[in-house]
Amino acid sequence: MSTKDFIEKDYYKVLGVPKDATEAEIKKAYRKLAREFHPDANKGNAKAEERFKEISEANDVLGDPKKRKEYDEARALFGNGGFRAGPGAGGTGSFNFDLGDLFGGGAQGTSGGTFGGGLGDVFGGLFNRGGTGAGTRTQPRRGQDIESEVTLSFTEAVDGATVPLRMSSQQPCKACSGTGDKNGTPRVCPTCVGTGQVSRGGGGGFSLTDPCVDCKGRGLIAQDPCEVCKGSGRAKSSRTMQVRIPAGVSDGQRIRLRGKGAPGERGGPAGDLYVVVHVDKHPVFGRRDDNLTVTVPVSFTEATLGGEIRVPTLGGPPVKLKLPPGTPNGRTMRARGKGAVRKDGTRGDLLVTVEVAVPTELTDAAREALESYRKATEGEDPRAELFQAAKGA
Repeated sequence: MSTKDFIEKDYYKVLGVPKDATEAEIKKAYRKLAREFHPDANKGNAKAEERFKEISEANDVLGDPKKRKEYDEARALFGNGGFRAGPGAGGTGSFNFDLGDLFGGGAQGTSGGTFGGGLGDVFGGLFNRGGTGAGTRTQPRRGQDIESEVTLSFTEAVDGATVPLRMSSQQPCKACSGTGDKNGTPRVCPTCVGTGQVSRGGGGGFSLTDPCVDCKGRGLIAQDPCEVCKGSGRAKSSRTMQVRIPAGVSDGQRIRLRGKGAPGERGGPAGDLYVVVHVDKHPVFGRRDDNLTVTVPVSFTEATLGGEIRVPTLGGPPVKLKLPPGTPNGRTMRARGKGAVRKDGTRGDLLVTVEVAVPTELTDAAREALESYRKATEGEDPRAELFQAAKGA
């Protein structure tokens, strides 16, 4: 807010007190109005938030005897928006200034002469504004981000799930309604002038902005610190939320849920909730990106002669796959659309790896049949090419 606005604004009217009000009367009026219009007591009410800022500004000026005296003198001098000068100024006997020009770069009289420098630098320091017009309004403050962890079953990770999360975060202190002051009437921080930030030189003509160390970035300082929150305006609170974990999440994935973190201050937005997901292993299925994996044992005759095999799916009916004759051990086949859910709602595939099962016990008939097979294939050496390749290398 500019210095012009401060001179034109009637802070006595904002607080509802007469111009000869005592310090005690001003303080009492401010406390009453601050409790009534504090943002934490009027969540979502933009008019109440604006009213609270005006009240805070008025108290910042009228609550300080030195500032109040300078404010009264400035309003007495410029209260009508004009300034009268002697006959020598432009030859008219009087001239008017536009307050917008007066507190800007330089003011011109009716004769066209320039009064260099302006009065912005003079009155800028009056309200700790340094001539830049930066307002003392306490700014809304974003809530803190919260991080939590959740462990899902393999099936929940693939299909998605709604899980309860118990979280601890900083909430507005109930004892002081989030003001940090026992009486609900904090004052604007004099160090950062209510902005919650201070600037420091960064070299090369640059300036860096840091959180104010005196008010911890809040812009307000408790006059009588709350015993519960020690003047911070925040207190630890636990709550349980039902959080929807989207389908297709993987182990170790970090999910961001906007606006589900700690609530903001003075009408500021809530922070975000970050959930780190852990996924339990499945006794049958595995995961490879958007595809599921499964290893299926087949008999020697199925692998050799071919056939049709049944393959389990996750949470659905089995599917049938055709096994070509002469299928080698370790071959992978694909069942389309039976995998994990993708971001676009479609599903990946189920990758089926064949594993030839070697029997450990044989019946007499099976043993006799295998002996006959061995005699029928006698002379065939499946390792012949291996040895030839080894010699060639």
